[in-house]
Amino acid sequence: MPHLIVPGASLYYETDGPASAPALLLLHAGIANLRMWDPQIAALAVGHFVIRFDSRGFGQTTTQDVAFSNRADAIAVLDHLGVAAATVIGCSRGGSIAIDLALEHPERVTGLVTVGSGPGGFPEVELTDTEDALFDELDLAFEAGDWHRLARLEVALWAIGPLRGEADVDPDFLAAAQSLNRVNVVHAEENPLPIPLDPPASNRVADIEVPALITVGEYDITPTLAQYEYLLSAVPNASGCTFRDTAHLPSVERPADFERVLVGWLAENRL
Repeated sequence: MPHLIVPGASLYYETDGPASAPALLLLHAGIANLRMWDPQIAALAVGHFVIRFDSRGFGQTTTQDVAFSNRADAIAVLDHLGVAAATVIGCSRGGSIAIDLALEHPERVTGLVTVGSGPGGFPEVELTDTEDALFDELDLAFEAGDWHRLARLEVALWAIGPLRGEADVDPDFLAAAQSLNRVNVVHAEENPLPIPLDPPASNRVADIEVPALITVGEYDITPTLAQYEYLLSAVPNASGCTFRDTAHLPSVERPADFERVLVGWLAENRL
C-alpha cells in the first residue's frame, strides 16, 4: 500500500487513471476518509489522473503529535507524483483545505470544487435549537472519551442532518457513512496541530481566479448553508449546486447525482 513519508507523518494515498491525464486531487470530509470517493473513481479515472490521500488523523495515515500544514501535505503528494497542478475537490474540511490551497499555491490549482465547505475565519453562525442540542451531545461524548459514541453522533449530525432521522435515510447509506467514520476512531487520541492559513481565507476568496463549483446538501446544518451562499457570491468564477435529499455527504448518499454534476462541470470547464 503506497505511503508517502513527510515530516511527522506517513500519508496513505491512492491513484487511479492515466498519469498523463489532467489531475484531480480529492480531499475527504472530517467524518470520512479517502474511501468516501469510491463511487466516483471509475467515472473520474476515464479521463483524469485521480489522486486522493488520508489526511492526518484519518484512515490509514499515521502521524506524530506535531505542528503541520494540510496545504503542505497536499503539495507533497502532488510533488511526489510529479503533478504540477490539479483541480482540487474537497468535502467539508477537505473543501476548506482546498480553498486554502488555492489561495496559498494558486499556481498548483487549476479548478476548485467544494462540498459542504466553508472558508477559514468565517464568522460564527447561530445554530438552531436542534443543532445546538446535537453539538452538546458531541461535547459530552468527547469529554467522556467515548470515541465510538462520538463517531456515531457525528454521523447523526452531519451525514443524516438535524432535520432528518435515521428512518429518513437509506439504510445502506447510513451503514456506509458509519463505516467511513468508524475507522477514524483509532486516531482519536492523536493530536497533530494543523497550522491555519494566515490571514484566513474568508476575506480572501475573491482572489480565487480559477473556475469553482460550490455545492451543498439541502439538509446540511445552518452554518454550512450560510457558508455555501457566501462562497457562491464571493468567489468570482463560481457556479453552485444544491443536492436535494442529502446532507453533508452528497457524493456518498446521492453518488449518481454528484457524479453527473461533477463530470459535467469538469467537461464544461475543460478541466
